[in-house]
Amino acid sequence: MASFANVPQSASPKPAPFQVAISDEQIAEFQQLLRLSKVGPDTFEGRQIDRRYGVTRDWLIQAKAEWEKFNWRACENRINAVPNYTMPVPDTDGVTFNIHFIGLFSAKEDAVPVLFLHGWPGNILEFIPIISILQQRYTPETLPYHIIVPSLPGYAFSSPAPLFKDFQIQDVARVMNTLMEQLGFSDGYIVQGGDIGSKIARIIAVEHASCKAIHVNFCIMPKPEGTSDLPVNQLEQQGLDRAFEFKRVGSGYALEHATKPSTIGLVLATNPLALLAWIGEKFLDWTDDDPSMDEILSSVTLYWFTETFPRSMYPYRQLFTPGVIGAHEMPKWHIKKPFGFSWFPKELAPIPRSWAATTADDLCFYRQHEKGGHFAALERPEVLLQDLEDFIKQVWKN
Repeated sequence: MASFANVPQSASPKPAPFQVAISDEQIAEFQQLLRLSKVGPDTFEGRQIDRRYGVTRDWLIQAKAEWEKFNWRACENRINAVPNYTMPVPDTDGVTFNIHFIGLFSAKEDAVPVLFLHGWPGNILEFIPIISILQQRYTPETLPYHIIVPSLPGYAFSSPAPLFKDFQIQDVARVMNTLMEQLGFSDGYIVQGGDIGSKIARIIAVEHASCKAIHVNFCIMPKPEGTSDLPVNQLEQQGLDRAFEFKRVGSGYALEHATKPSTIGLVLATNPLALLAWIGEKFLDWTDDDPSMDEILSSVTLYWFTETFPRSMYPYRQLFTPGVIGAHEMPKWHIKKPFGFSWFPKELAPIPRSWAATTADDLCFYRQHEKGGHFAALERPEVLLQDLEDFIKQVWKN
């Protein structure tokens, strides 16, 4: 692991090595709360195996039983098998964030810096499969990239958003860009994002000169205004049908996050089983194939121990801030740099290539896949990595 820790000499300040180490007391408290958590009563809605009304009661019973036997230390070891760091990142209003990130630093002088950005209910665990592939494929001397995967402010081991101001995704973009510049990448880096991370990535690409190109696997937006004949192929039409269904029956959670974030945050911070039902539903509904129970439990346990959920709601408030949450279609965030888009059929809203192309001067890379969903880095790590590598070869000029 240490051999991939070639922090650039120009990094200032130097990031501090970090180890995930949840205390025995926290684990014991969690286990007691989980054991005492009650599964709700049997209902017609809770019996629908197609999950049209949410997770089934049987699934939650099974998930609780497996969670009671879950080995957090094994998950902790998996995170710690990748280099972890923290770095102070000063921002406006006298705020300094302590940003946690995982990643790999190359020994190659011409390595391409790549910033990966997760969303909700995502986290750094999504990107460990990609990092593992790179660790197996390359040595520190041959790795062609610097890989930086931060925990966004409010997530996992990074500082929460300030308590005294309305913190928004533009602010996250500024903090992430400062992180990359402090790591020594002021001369250029590439940003990749999914979910909320894709919107942050777009803002970084538009507002910060150090970012030279952007790749996303999520580009949710309405049909571009003033267009009637944009081409849409058969797979893309199926994607639009899925997007319509998501808006119709799958977006209620986002409205709750946006309108009453304090209430839902306080509620789900009180009980681990409630948190599991809320987040587990998304891992089941937003993926092509159901993730393993271990993958779901790992992410939810990380959220629980770090109290991420109530501190990660702030981007959703922007649903009611005109011109902000809809970052992809906003003219002020029209991309003038090389833009890449990977399309996955079981994304929440897989929008067509022709739509995405209206949001940038140069959609120079597009690839449509026949399998994969919202958590592309977790579900299809080899595919997403290949797309990104091909994009980098196309746009990066040494």
